[in-house]
Parts: sequence; C-alpha cells; structure tokens
Amino acid sequence: MSPEPDRDAATAAEQNIQMWKIKKLIKSLDAARGAGTSMISLILPPKGQISRTSAMLTQEYGTASNIKSHVNRLSVMSAINSARERLKLYNRVPPNGLVLFVGTILNEEGKEKKVTFSFEPHKPIGASLYLCDNKFHTEALSELLDSDSRFGFIIMDGNGTLFGTLAGNTREVLHKFTVDLPKKHGRGGQSALRFSRLREEKRHHYVRKVAEHAVQHFITNDKVNVTGIVLAGSADFKTELGQSGLFDPRLAAKVIKVVDVSYGGENGFNQAIELAAESLANVKFVQEKKLIQRYFDEISQDTGRYCFGIEDTLKALDLGAIETLIVWENLDITRYTLRNAAGQEIIVHTTKDQFKEKFLDKSTGLEMEQSSEPQPLLEWFAEKYKDFGARLEFVTDRSQEGAQFVKGFGGIGGLLRYKVDFAILADEDEDEFYGSDEEEGV
Repeated sequence: MSPEPDRDAATAAEQNIQMWKIKKLIKSLDAARGAGTSMISLILPPKGQISRTSAMLTQEYGTASNIKSHVNRLSVMSAINSARERLKLYNRVPPNGLVLFVGTILNEEGKEKKVTFSFEPHKPIGASLYLCDNKFHTEALSELLDSDSRFGFIIMDGNGTLFGTLAGNTREVLHKFTVDLPKKHGRGGQSALRFSRLREEKRHHYVRKVAEHAVQHFITNDKVNVTGIVLAGSADFKTELGQSGLFDPRLAAKVIKVVDVSYGGENGFNQAIELAAESLANVKFVQEKKLIQRYFDEISQDTGRYCFGIEDTLKALDLGAIETLIVWENLDITRYTLRNAAGQEIIVHTTKDQFKEKFLDKSTGLEMEQSSEPQPLLEWFAEKYKDFGARLEFVTDRSQEGAQFVKGFGGIGGLLRYKVDFAILADEDEDEFYGSDEEEGV
C-alpha cells in the first residue's frame, strides 16, 4: 500500500493547524484594546527591507516625542522602541514576510500589559502595513486564511480540451489543444456504418489523448498534485472521460464535480469555476465529515480503537496509542499546572469557571497554588502532538457529524493504532493512588 495518502493527510493536517493558529491569533488581537494609541500593527511583505522599516520607526519615534499627553507619549514611544528591538532579531525579511504586533493593552482586570507578537506567515503575505492606533489591525491577515488547496479543471467538448488549475483566487491555464472530429451525417447504405466506425475511433483516440494529458498535468512523481478535479464540457465527452477505463484511477478518485458549461476553452473554464464553487468550498467540509464518520464507525463496531473525553484521550496520548487526535476547534479547556501543600505537581484540565469554583474557592479545602501560567489545551496539543506520534485534526460543529461529536463526545477524541482497555487503566491508576497513600502512611 502506498504511503502517499497518509503523507497527503499529514500535509493537509499541518496546513489546518497553521490556519487554526492564525484564526486564534486574529481573535485575540481583535479583542485587545489599549488605553491610548500605543498599539502598533506592522506587516512587511516578502521583499520588504528591515533597514528601511527600522529607519521609518526611528522617524516615527521622533514624531511621537511631540505627543502632548505625557502618558500616551511614553506608551507610544515604548511600543515603537519594542518594535525596533524586535526587528533587530532579523537580518532580512523572512521568505513569506513578517508580521509584528506590539503595544500596551488592558487585560481583563483593567491593568496595562505589554505584548509582542511576531511571526513568519505559513505562506507569502502580499500586504504592507504600518499603523499606530488604540487597537490592532488584523484585516490584512485574512488572506492567510484562504485555502491553499489547488484544484484541477478539465474543460472538454467536441472542439478541444483545456487543462487548468485554481488555487485561492488564482487560476492558471496549463495546456489546451483543439480537435477536428467528424460530424454526424445523413448518408445511408454501407457507408453509414463505416463513417460511424471512423467517428467512434476518432472519439476514442480523443478521449485517450485527454486522459494521457491529464496524467501529465495532474500527476507528479506518481502523486496527484491537486486536491480535487472538476470535469466540465458542453457535450457528453466529460462523462465519457470520467467513466472510461483510460482515465487514470488515481485521478478518477479525485473528481469532485461534473458540470455542464455552455462554452469550451477559457470561457468554459471561467463558467466551470462559478458552477463548481460550492463543491470546492465544501471539500474540507467533506473531508471533516469523512473523518468523524470513520470515528463513529469504530464506535458502532466496538473495535476498541477509539477514545473520547479528556481523561481517556490524554491517557491514550501518553501511551502513544493515538494515530489521529480529533478536537473541536473551539474546545474551551485550559491546562493548569498546580502544586499542592506537599510540593507535588498536579496537572488539571478544566474550564476557567470550574477551576475558580474548585481550586480558588477556599471553602473546598483544596490548598493548591499555580506553578506556571495556565495554557489553553488546544495550544498545548498544537505544540506537543508530534511528540506523541499523533496527527492532529481540528474539526468544526457545522456538520451534523461535527455537532454530534461536540455534544455527545465533548469535542475531543481519537482514532487509536491498537485496542486500549481504559477500564483496566483506570483500575491501575486507583491501585497506584491507594498504594502511594499506604506507603506515605508507613
């Protein structure tokens, strides 16, 4: 069995994790507010110059010294200085550009807090931006959320075929050729059979040629190089190609839509993009549904190769048993590292409200203190999942399957490499707990 599908899935999962990180960052930046105009949004495109930007910031620093409000002047100058210091860490702008947000914001308690976010985007960013305001400007980051998926198009009719690709808003014509096929005619007698046979042979050769070109354009190093393929045309050639044994099975498996268009060539390409738009947008949605359905199938067949809930999922993760870790993209669970009166570290996973109620309320009798900053569990997963040999998949609750996964299974679970008996693990944990108590009592 070829490892390519696994590699494709792993690459797609990596892209989804990057997209989730950008979404989360945008959400936190949009929510941040400052007391004055001391929040700097700075974006350098791939071919930008660090030296030029540093010189611009130095000039802005001089201008800021003229701000009348003493408090605002100091905070703006501090933010500009922080931006300049952060830029010193770079000799040149990274290949995909550089995004920097720095300034003084107000936290939940209304206290001022200095923050600095800088990162290289996961793909080239075309924007160039410098703004100093009472909020961060994240509008330019929206282009980073556009799908990286690349789709192949085959526009085929009786006059010729066009091969093209669409990635985001960029379409590209890879190749096109014309064909001269014999038309139907009204001649009778024996010649009718001969002309019909010649016509069928020409059609067959045409379909073969299109199938061969499809392999050239959409398969690289024995691997399909597009996420999905759309077949389009004004005659029945497209259907004939899709059902033909001449069409490579690897490409046939990638066909996501067959559409009727009124034209051939580039006009047909444009029309096919419009008609297939919904299917293209739903590709990730469909992949997500398939993943969760596979998870439900394991449960319904009672294979034991699945887990759900925070406790069992983290146990399976520690065992290295999880092949695919599935989590809801809005899972509201935080990871707390606590220290009890005996100096032992305890990891707790819960919501902020439950944590306050159970661990910060002195009436509960639990005397604990935080030994490190709390961290959202999703962030911890995004940082650590590779250490456990797992693949991380973020899912939404927009599909029926996704909603069921969130409501019925808590929005967290995994597909396992092998069967795990969590009941035995729970018993072992209890024995270990009581055993340690007895040892302490000796």
